Amino acid sequence: MSGAELSPAVLAEVMEATWPAESRAALGPFTLRQGAGGGQRVSAATVEGAFTDSQLQAAIAAMPEPLFAIHPDRAEADRALDAALEARGFRLHDPVVAYAAPVAALAGDLPFLTAFPHWPPLETVRDLWAEGGIGPGRVQVMARAAGPHAAILGRNGDRPSGAAFVAIHDGIAMLHALEVRPLQRRQGVGGHLLRAAANWAADQGAQILSLVVTQRNAAARALYARAGMAQTGRYHYRKG
Repeated sequence: MSGAELSPAVLAEVMEATWPAESRAALGPFTLRQGAGGGQRVSAATVEGAFTDSQLQAAIAAMPEPLFAIHPDRAEADRALDAALEARGFRLHDPVVAYAAPVAALAGDLPFLTAFPHWPPLETVRDLWAEGGIGPGRVQVMARAAGPHAAILGRNGDRPSGAAFVAIHDGIAMLHALEVRPLQRRQGVGGHLLRAAANWAADQGAQILSLVVTQRNAAARALYARAGMAQTGRYHYRKG
């Protein structure tokens, strides 16, 4: 299996499983989520099939702060929702790009004492995440992942330098919450965390490592491209 085989539908499924909402509820063809402080990815509604104007209006009315995640390459219903929300004045927000690659192509040796997979996350890891805006609500999202999962502590020059979270669903690992301290950036820390995640995923039997990153994060996207990861999908939000 190669990264190119990660279809939009599979990508959405893996994201849902490895970064799960606190709760989900169906309202007609829409899925509404409660994120409990875990961020917009676990708080956004999605569409699962054809919808009527009244069904869309009911979904909007059911959310205190209407937010929809749209995967335009997944299905016609997503594209129809995008157009309907744009017509209602919902603004485009946070375009996201997905990357994937075979685990075997990313795994490899790391410098000694560079990265440490573990669970539950050490306090040092929690502190690193908090510095980057990844607070307790998002850590609770990680704890809800049903499949194998791990936090990774990165070190550089014998100092804590970065952290990440990786989880697996159906043979596909997804990397989340990669954070590197500002003064430690451009020193290889992000690459070490990526390789450590691939090594851990290989040990768990995963075949693909995937991740998502905002389109505007040029530095991270360059890192993933250098590592040999290919763009495999995209999505964005519409906010009311």
